[in-house]
Amino acid sequence: MWLFALFVIVPLIEIALFVQIGGWLTLWPTLAIVVLTAILGTWLVRVQGLRTLARLQAALDRFENPTAPLAHGAMILFAGALLLTPGFLTDAIGLALLMPPVRVLLLRVALREAERRAQRRQPHAHPADARSGPRPGPIIDADFEELGPDERGPGRGGNAPGETGRGGSGWTRD
Repeated sequence: MWLFALFVIVPLIEIALFVQIGGWLTLWPTLAIVVLTAILGTWLVRVQGLRTLARLQAALDRFENPTAPLAHGAMILFAGALLLTPGFLTDAIGLALLMPPVRVLLLRVALREAERRAQRRQPHAHPADARSGPRPGPIIDADFEELGPDERGPGRGGNAPGETGRGGSGWTRD
């Protein structure tokens, strides 16, 4: 429903802005601004898109999490689509998305919202648990004592962990 409202409200705002700005600047300067923002936006999207692609490749080469460069790339792509759409509101939003601090802020907001939704799905989990990843399972408290080769018993001195020789694993005493 909100998407339908967006497709109705945004064009109405754009038309109102065209009428207001066109009445103030006249037709040709208004059209020139729309064309120039599309050209400028295309150039900015290309420059920032190539930088973001280089950051993504560097993150992948270092085996780092590529989420941030991918999110920035998606926002830059969306900004390009907005800048190519004729209108003043879409141009303003598109230019704002091309500013790295705005993208960082939007990414932080999106991550917080994702954490909040994850917490809502798992109400028993503690917020710190969501950041640290899945829990390792039950914790078993045990005491142990290291055994030397002579204490392991016959046939157990050369067994590696997990191997069973003639007399067992070598991890326990009989």
